Amino acid sequence: MYDYSTMYKQLIIQKKSRYRAALAVLIFLLCFSLGTISSSADTIDYNEEAAKRKELPIQSNSTPSWPSGPAIGAEAAILMEAETGTILYAKNINEELYPASTTKIMTCLLAAENASLNDTITFSHDAVFSVPSDGSSIGMDVGESITLEQALYGIMVGSANEVANAVGEHVSGSIEAFVDLMNERAKELGCLNTHFNNTNGLQDENHYTSAYDLALIACKFFDNDLLCRIGNTPRYHFSPTATQPDDFYLNNKHKLITGEVKYSGIVGGKTGYTSLARETLVTCAEKNGMRLICVILKEESPAQFSDTVTLFDYGFNNFRVVDPAEEDSRYMPSDNIFFESENDVFGKSGTILNLHEGSSIVLPKTSKVSDTDYAISYDLSEKEKAETPTAIARVNYTFNGVPIGSSLICYAPSSKQQTSENTAAKSLFINVKIVIAALGILVILISIIGSISSHATVGRRYGSKNDRIRYNRRKKEYKRAKRHFK
Repeated sequence: MYDYSTMYKQLIIQKKSRYRAALAVLIFLLCFSLGTISSSADTIDYNEEAAKRKELPIQSNSTPSWPSGPAIGAEAAILMEAETGTILYAKNINEELYPASTTKIMTCLLAAENASLNDTITFSHDAVFSVPSDGSSIGMDVGESITLEQALYGIMVGSANEVANAVGEHVSGSIEAFVDLMNERAKELGCLNTHFNNTNGLQDENHYTSAYDLALIACKFFDNDLLCRIGNTPRYHFSPTATQPDDFYLNNKHKLITGEVKYSGIVGGKTGYTSLARETLVTCAEKNGMRLICVILKEESPAQFSDTVTLFDYGFNNFRVVDPAEEDSRYMPSDNIFFESENDVFGKSGTILNLHEGSSIVLPKTSKVSDTDYAISYDLSEKEKAETPTAIARVNYTFNGVPIGSSLICYAPSSKQQTSENTAAKSLFINVKIVIAALGILVILISIIGSISSHATVGRRYGSKNDRIRYNRRKKEYKRAKRHFK
């Protein structure tokens, strides 16, 4: 007799086998597809991508009479003059992109602003183990400690992720609180397209900035002499201590700092890289009285360095810094006769209203101050009022719509004539020649009035009849006496 139950079980097993086979085929096809996609991703021609980015428009080239800027392969780039904030070159400067380790510029800036170089930075478990083991680090272990100064070198020279975390914990108590401080400081500096989500720039979709915002942060960073020195260090030596037992050297990867790419006037900078951010670079250089900040975002190696050199050459070769106090007087009052300052009786030295000497605007080398437009604003910042107590207004300059700097209008002579800032702030200056002339007229008037008064007195003295009789009698007696003595 045929066993139906056995036959049923065999059918079930066969059906399951077919399901398994189908599933196996499906898994194979899926793996093959993923492998193909992965292989395709691995074979992306990044140089071709850079060539496409090179065709993207350069916004600064649309300004009339502005020097034409070079085409580069970066997705976004900016060249900014640090003193005035003038944007010399602009390519997608407000696009939100990943900064990678250039984030650490903000981390070090906050550390310098909120802690002391001699502070002890101790490495917690979170600081060390919340970063990937294959990322940038200097090998600090939990419980080890270094000074804040050493930590800053570890971050800027070695790009150490765990050190950035430890510094954040030291400044704010936790990594999360420090990230909040980063975002708060970014807003204070005028950043509108920035959101930080970690201390070090590790890849995170909620961690982004723009070329413009990163340039604003860099301007503040390079305004600090200590950070300039640390940020321009090609090699740093860690010696063993009681709290850090290793002896090792850190080598900077920024080729303009190490000298592998030659360029004079480098002040400092920071590199960055992730697979999505690609190469990022921030650099500062100074020549001919101009300090320039260059930011490169999403470029391919080693073009981030050649792009930077190209933009620095463009900036230094095509622009110059001008002190408006030396060349511009278009808006000043033309008739200041009673508002002149005199250091001596005859030498004219200036007017009571002057542009503050030492201010800067940036111009194309082929242009003059008279080619600019200006607007006067009386809305001074608290910082301007504190630093220049005699300031009453600000002249904001533009060149075909591009802001190029400003200068303060002050109630004081030029700084060369001031004996002290306090004296200048409290003194009232007048035209001495006008005062002398007025005094002379006053003396003449007083003399005339005195003469008139004297004649009036004589008239009164000899005005009565008896007085005239006595006067005539005495006159006759005098004549008789005179004849007698002859």
